[in-house]
Order: sequence, then C-alpha cells, then structure tokens
Amino acid sequence: MSWEHFHHQADAGVRGISDTLAGAFAEAGVALTALVTEPDLVRPLVSVPVETADEDPELLLVRFLNAIVYEMAVRKLLFHHYEVSIQGSHLTATAYGEPVDIERHQPAVEVKGATATELHVGFNNGRWVAQCVVDV
Repeated sequence: MSWEHFHHQADAGVRGISDTLAGAFAEAGVALTALVTEPDLVRPLVSVPVETADEDPELLLVRFLNAIVYEMAVRKLLFHHYEVSIQGSHLTATAYGEPVDIERHQPAVEVKGATATELHVGFNNGRWVAQCVVDV
C-alpha cells in the first residue's frame, strides 16, 4: 500500500494505492494527512468512527475524504492511519490520531475539502487507485 501527492495548479492532489479498494481509500486518507503534517508525527491515541455512503465509488471517495476533513476541523485532530471497510455503497472506517500539537506537528496547510477535480477510483495495473484534488 502507498500514498502520494500529485501536482495540481493551486490545490493539491491526493492518491491512495493498494491491493484493495478499501486500502486505496485508507491510503488516500493518509495522503490527506500528509498535506498537513508528516503522518509519522501523529500518534494513534484516539479513534473516531467515520461512516458514509454513495452508489458511485468516486463520489464515495469524496464523501469519505470530506468526512475526514470535517472530523479534523471539528475535533481539532490529525490522523495517523485509517481502517476502512466498503460493503457495496456503504463505507465504515475508523480514523486513529491525536489532537493537533502546533509545535510538534507544525501544520503546513488547512485542507478545506475534497473536490471532483481529477477524481478517479479504479483498478489499474493490478492495484486499486483512489484519487482526487483537495482544496487547500
């Protein structure tokens, strides 16, 4: 499993890559965290449930990432990793992280939300890819 960023004019792209669809979504979540801080700096001290649904896998990714952005903003948390399960159109996940520590995490940007720009969820070269551009 892996995650990466990709270039997009003023915003940033996040991409999760895995052998499973759920894993690709989880890695896209880690890529989202990595826009703000180094994920390894975040300790998995608290768990937060995340649940969403959509018939379209691409829109399900946008909903999932926006749910993470919401939880980060409301709870003032950063997340280290995610356990994701996708059953049909329904996604349940647990996000593991800790409260933001400005000095230790040194947040680089504030993520405002996931968009449909360059949105893609699919099976490519034997691996699942889940990607979109996020507004920062």
